[in-house]
Amino acid sequence: MHRPPDGPDAPEAELTPAPRIPRSLLFVPGGRADMIAKAPRPGPDAIAVDLEDAVAADAKDTARTTALENLPDHGGLVLVRVNAPGTPWYDDDVAVVAGSAAGVVLPKYEDRAQLHALRDAVGDRPVIVGIETGRGVARVRELLEGAEVTAAYFGAEDYIASVGGRRTASSAEVLFARSEVLLAARVGGVGALDQAVVNVRDEAFFRTDAAAGRDLGYDGKICIHPTQVTLAHEVFTPSDAEVEHARRVVEAGRSAGVGVVDGEMVDDVHLRMAAAILAKVGEA
Repeated sequence: MHRPPDGPDAPEAELTPAPRIPRSLLFVPGGRADMIAKAPRPGPDAIAVDLEDAVAADAKDTARTTALENLPDHGGLVLVRVNAPGTPWYDDDVAVVAGSAAGVVLPKYEDRAQLHALRDAVGDRPVIVGIETGRGVARVRELLEGAEVTAAYFGAEDYIASVGGRRTASSAEVLFARSEVLLAARVGGVGALDQAVVNVRDEAFFRTDAAAGRDLGYDGKICIHPTQVTLAHEVFTPSDAEVEHARRVVEAGRSAGVGVVDGEMVDDVHLRMAAAILAKVGEA
């Protein structure tokens, strides 16, 4: 797991993207064995079998059993999203997941004690936390500083509901919170996964929203439909042109320290940006 160096004099390393963070985190309903079985097909980097939002209150116990009996065979991360701390189902969810081979998605993370208690139960397996309430966003830097988690995701829908706002196509209403989560994750040394797009049929909008998240600095995106996985990978994987440009920047830095590449002056900051792009394609 990526860790920022100690001390106040290493700000640049703190802002380096964490390695091996999923470009796509595909959520599938925990009560649907058929959908869990199909989850690996689109090739997501990570799968979250969902016991929270995707399961009605009167089906929680049945879904818990179904989810754990049908965990997918997948080369990437496989996690179970438990119900939020303080709900009637949380303790049973964690107890069952602790006896499995799955990682954990902890939703509505608001207090460091929640993560500590979860870690006591599940050990060192992968954990992804959800920052998706007003309280969580307000405390996000404290919550993610040095946190032993693979990544944090920003849950825009739950966040805007918690503060009494309304979702819009522009996402202007969540820009501050979206940016706060990204910055806290980056400084805290954990990966950052961007908000979901709930209109699963609008591929153009998904691309636009994902590109906005990538421009902010996010590593990947929540996916709630299989078709979104391919789109997320398109956006969060550097293009051939970006990779080639990054190679030229790095080469210019090696030979001259600073120089002109494609008509633009490049210096140390551009070298670091280029190195981050190459790291994403395994050329670090």
